[in-house]
Amino acid sequence: MKVINDNFMLHNDYGKVLYEEYAKDMPIFDFHCHLEAKEIWENKKFSNITEIWLGGDHYKWRVMRAYGIPEEKITGNASDYEKFAEWSKIVPLLIGNPLYHWTHLELKTFFGIEKELNENTCKEIWERTNELLKTDDFRARKLIERSNVYAVCTTNDPVETLDYHKKIKEEDKFKTKVLPAMRPDKALNIEAEDYSEYINELSNVSEIEINSFEDLKIALSKRVKYFNDNGCAACDHAFNYIPFNRASNAELDNIFLKGLNGEKTNKEEEDKYKIELMIFLAKEYKKYDWVMELHIGALRNNNERMFNKLGPDTGYDSVNDYKYARELGQLLSAMDLTEELPRTILFSLNPKDNYVLSTLAGCFQGEEYGISKIQFGTAWWFLDHKDGMTKQIKDLAATGVLPNFIGMLTDSRSFLSYPRHDYFRRIICNILGEYVELGEYPWKKEFLGEIVKDISFNNAKKYIKIK
Repeated sequence: MKVINDNFMLHNDYGKVLYEEYAKDMPIFDFHCHLEAKEIWENKKFSNITEIWLGGDHYKWRVMRAYGIPEEKITGNASDYEKFAEWSKIVPLLIGNPLYHWTHLELKTFFGIEKELNENTCKEIWERTNELLKTDDFRARKLIERSNVYAVCTTNDPVETLDYHKKIKEEDKFKTKVLPAMRPDKALNIEAEDYSEYINELSNVSEIEINSFEDLKIALSKRVKYFNDNGCAACDHAFNYIPFNRASNAELDNIFLKGLNGEKTNKEEEDKYKIELMIFLAKEYKKYDWVMELHIGALRNNNERMFNKLGPDTGYDSVNDYKYARELGQLLSAMDLTEELPRTILFSLNPKDNYVLSTLAGCFQGEEYGISKIQFGTAWWFLDHKDGMTKQIKDLAATGVLPNFIGMLTDSRSFLSYPRHDYFRRIICNILGEYVELGEYPWKKEFLGEIVKDISFNNAKKYIKIK
């Protein structure tokens, strides 16, 4: 029995037509992911399915823990086959979880396997996938090419040299564009224990002696230009919540020096520092016509014991419930006041904030004909499942202009994650088809088809302006 049939997620005839004729074969613009340019440059070959599938995948680790699988067989020293076998046990239990769908979409798309992964098929699928992974068709570059990926924006700290991005570009053999996207979180997190160490690193790479807040801005400005010269067209910021508390230059210098000297700052000082630095950075992004992404609402590293053992991004983050509407509005307004608010994508990790972000976006739209300057970003992380995507799409449709939506991204560390775009496209086609089926919108096949193509790819290509 096939787990994924041709009409997966398509529950009306109109949606089926839109998917088959318009969405299915569109290219992918993966404008936010965590792939490594080094692995793309080296055209990495994976030793087995566990390495490419379970390594670093905290989505899978979380449900394995929820089933009671020992950490030894998740992130520990158990063999790769033992880890895969444990994953095989839990997959049939993931009813209603997107991991069930993604697992089988990836098996079907890349390996031609249409059986359910479970304890009985574990050994067969292990052997078959590993046999294929030995071939050159399953190296990193080929997996990207087979997924019809137009461009990839990786996630990079301002201190990175971008050497592998340069090598890929200079080689000029790889069809997919591999671009850096700046993520300066470490420069903003003045409360972090390693902040002073990081500023020294930034000072070295920028060749700017950083002894004041103004020096910090000069150093970051220099790195923004460096990233821009190397193809960067987007940046990313992660906020647990949005602060808004302004400060004078004298205050900022005092706050910065406390952080530089390893002294403890208080929350008010941290908020002031972050907001002033964000307003400055937004001006830099606007100068180079970048897109600014704000990922809001994660509560990170909740389990202190496991954080000490495994570090960040290992499956111990959750959804946050801060209220931040007023502060976000003030932040966007401060950036807009001097007409230096860049194109911005607002991502929410808590669905309660959908209307906050979608309606705030509507307050700062600009003259970007045919595309919304401020985007309500796609359902992200804990929300990138059928219900989360459906809610985000319908909430955007109800409060904005859905055809201007820039659509899906992978936000993934895996070269096998591109079927998530297919998952999203099936859902958007089904929603549009449902509107028609219910008599809420007329059946204008070609018009709706163009909307599907735009949301699938064209809008993102238009929005993220690759040099």
